[in-house]
This record gives sequence, C-alpha cells and structure tokens, in this order.
Amino acid sequence: MQRHVTLRLFRQGTAAEVTLTFLLLVAVALLFTDALWKSSNPIRQTIATAVYPFQRLVMLPKDALKAFDGWLNAASLIKTEGEALQRQRIEMAQVTTRAALLNAENEQLRRLLGVVEKAAERPAVVVEVLYEPSSPFVRRIVFNKGTRAGIAPGMPVIDESGVVGQITRVTAMTSEAAMLTDEAVSIPVQVLRNGLRLIAFGSGSPGKVEVRYFSSDADLKDGDTLVTSGVGGVFPPGLFVGRIDRVERSPASGFARAEAKPLSHPERNRHFLVLQVSLDGEQAFLTPSTAASVTEPVRAPATGK
Repeated sequence: MQRHVTLRLFRQGTAAEVTLTFLLLVAVALLFTDALWKSSNPIRQTIATAVYPFQRLVMLPKDALKAFDGWLNAASLIKTEGEALQRQRIEMAQVTTRAALLNAENEQLRRLLGVVEKAAERPAVVVEVLYEPSSPFVRRIVFNKGTRAGIAPGMPVIDESGVVGQITRVTAMTSEAAMLTDEAVSIPVQVLRNGLRLIAFGSGSPGKVEVRYFSSDADLKDGDTLVTSGVGGVFPPGLFVGRIDRVERSPASGFARAEAKPLSHPERNRHFLVLQVSLDGEQAFLTPSTAASVTEPVRAPATGK
C-alpha cells in the first residue's frame, strides 16, 4: 500500500532575523550585567581556565621562535663581550708593560741626573739608543743625537755606573759610540785602592777589558776597582771603569796582564750621557761647528804607572 508523502516547498521555523535580534539583545544584556554587577566573573574565570591550555598550544610555535632568537642573541652577545674583554686584557697588559718600562726609564734618568749634579761643571748631552749594529767583531751603539747637539768624536759616554764607551763617529743627527769592551777603546785608569795608574784596553773576550803593559810586581789584585785617572783630559777623573777579575803575572818577561769586568751596563739602559769635554784643552765643550770639523776619534795618551 502506497504511502503519501507531503512535499515541503517552504522552510518552516524561526526566521534568521529573529534569531539574530534575540542574540544581539542577549549580548547587550550580558554587557550591561558584566559592567554593572561583575556577576559573570566566576563564569569568565572558569571559561578562561578551560581555554588556557588551547591558548598556550596555539602560541607554542611563536614562543619557541622567540626563545630560539633570544638564545642566538645571547650567544652573539656573550661572544662579543668575550672578545671585548680579551682585547681589554691585552690593552691593559700593554699599558702595564709600558708603565713598567717608563718607570724604569725614569729611574735611570733620575740616576743620570744625579751624575750630572755631581759633575755640574761639565756639560753633558742626554742621548737615547737608536739601534745596536749587529757585528761579532765590534761593540757599537748608535745614538739619536749628533753634531747639532754638540757631540764630537772622542767624547766619553757614561751611565750611572761609570764609563760606557767613547764616541767614534758622528753625523748631524746621530752618533756612534764604541763600547768599553771594543778593541778601539783605550782609557787611562788608576786603581782606586792605591792610585796605581794603568791603561785599560778593549778585549776580544765578550764583556771584558784588559789591563796591559805593567810590571809583574805591581800592586794589583783580584777585586780591585778601576777608575779613570783623568790623564790626557778626555775622560774626567773618578769615573768607574771596571773591577779586576784575574791577574796573570809572567816573572820571565817581567810584565803582567789583567782582566776586568766593566761596571757599566749598556745592554740594560736606553739613555746615556755624552760628556762634552774639552778636546783641544781650551774650550769647555765643543760647539756644533767645531764638532763637525773633527773627523777622527781622539785617544788619550798612553801612560805608565
């Protein structure tokens, strides 16, 4: 038996406009209720608590990217700070080294000034080492001043410990000095203990000077101090030269030979004094024009005891 089906050509029920209007009214009522009485706070807190895990889950990719970016920035910042600290440490080490060097130079200059005060009647020029020529045969030092400063060949070079050497060559702006141990240097000396006059020569042995041509029975022994005698007028009297290390006597020949260790330390200092002594016996010191005319080093005459 066939059943009769009734076709519904028109939709039946509440109209959409009515539903929308109703929801709008409910929303407005909730807004006013929430604003005036705060009675919906428990409901809101409950809903917020239930929704929070979903919020964190949605925000998780953003938080991960932010944390990774912060880690990269922190690593870069730590690396930059480490490099800055390393650079600062190196700079501070350089400053400390420079301060120590300046302090040592100031101490040496003060000692040099003390030497000048003790011999104020003799003009002197403070010079600084430019370089030391590398040679196994000669001991020379080049200074930063020459004839313009009144330096001439033959003038003695000293430090706070005594005689360092003698100027052998000059230019307008530089000068070259032979060290006390150089074979080109010979100095009239005397023994501080008894006044015995001798001649000290540069030695072929590193760091040694020789005393030659004195009689084997001369009163000279190990430990005696040698000072300049002032004979010849080039080296002022009373400057320390060296200390006797060894005396060799030859009864057969009647002569003796001695070795001495210089008391000055040119390898430790950068500043020295060049004494502007009178090389002609008339002037207290040489003027630049006079110094420029001198071409050969002046030697002190050899004297016996």
